[in-house]
Amino acid sequence: MSVTDPVGFTAAGATAGLKPSGRPDLAVVHNTGPEDSAAAVFTGNRFPAAPVTVSRAHAADGHLRAVVLNSGGANACTGEQGLDDARAMAAATGAALGLPADAVAVCSTGLIGQLIDLRLVGPGIASAARALAADGGPAAAEAIMTTDTVPKQARAGRDGWSIGGMAKGAGMLAPGLATMLVVLTTDASVPPDALAAALQTACRVTFDRADSDGCMSTNDTVIALANGASGIVPDPGVFATALTEVCADLARQLIADAEGASHEIAITVVNAASEDEAVTAARAVARSNLFKCAVFGNDPNWGRVLSALGTTDVAFSPEDVDVSFNKITVCRGGAIGEDRALVDLSGRSVEVGVDLRAGSSTATVLTNDLTYDYVKENAEYST
Repeated sequence: MSVTDPVGFTAAGATAGLKPSGRPDLAVVHNTGPEDSAAAVFTGNRFPAAPVTVSRAHAADGHLRAVVLNSGGANACTGEQGLDDARAMAAATGAALGLPADAVAVCSTGLIGQLIDLRLVGPGIASAARALAADGGPAAAEAIMTTDTVPKQARAGRDGWSIGGMAKGAGMLAPGLATMLVVLTTDASVPPDALAAALQTACRVTFDRADSDGCMSTNDTVIALANGASGIVPDPGVFATALTEVCADLARQLIADAEGASHEIAITVVNAASEDEAVTAARAVARSNLFKCAVFGNDPNWGRVLSALGTTDVAFSPEDVDVSFNKITVCRGGAIGEDRALVDLSGRSVEVGVDLRAGSSTATVLTNDLTYDYVKENAEYST
């Protein structure tokens, strides 16, 4: 499963020399057609990196043919020179593939405040272009890793068409988007407006709800490419569901690989007055360091959940709230529920449920506990 699973896409990874480690650090994904629909979602950070600015402009008309991505340098907060360098990366990739520069999106990841060395990037792009192959997806996914410990790839298939994806991200994971570079590909025939709508929906309920450390990056980019090579025009709802499936898979992989995490936690709020209120409640819990300390110590401390909920303006009555850990209701009606000794948190995956009994809306936020030193009665923590 990779970005080259769908028909009509090639990819490659190369070593340009941007990483001191000498590991692969540059990737290219090429849509060979016949169609070139594209959609993108970018960081909400007010300091967008140069490649974000350039890619936003190139994707504005809903058409792209390729994406060039590098690790080993974010090209963020680098002024006019950074913009020129991002444009140069697009132009070099276009020249190597026989495309205009504005048919190429640019993505970068690494340290902020460092210029990209184009003397290394140019030959790296040429090397990647020569290596493009229909089985090159895994190499591309490896080349965009920074502190990631594993490459992240996903796939969803339907009758006659498929969606592939790759992602990077292991820190600064917070909504809007999260710290990530993501490329999604499909051989379904999807016009740009429908692709954009499906991508917005998918991001809203997946990447926007991945919240590890509350830190938003300058480089977050999710790009979707559709080439119609399958000859199939899918039902919009079916396509959106499949795209969300791939994004959800990648989001969970990002959370699982977040730096120092020992648990992956899904916080699901049900019976909220609205979806927005459900998200607000779940995010309050996800961002509670004391809650994360408890999970790290394998302690289903439901008081920490209630404390976090109590800081919000979400509609609920304290005497109506239930909290469960791994389906054991340890708090019922804002008071003592089942014996918390019944809860086993020794596994890596943890499910926390919150029932507000204030409506009918549901939302889930993904988080983790990072690395915390835990003292059961007097929590002390450090990242």
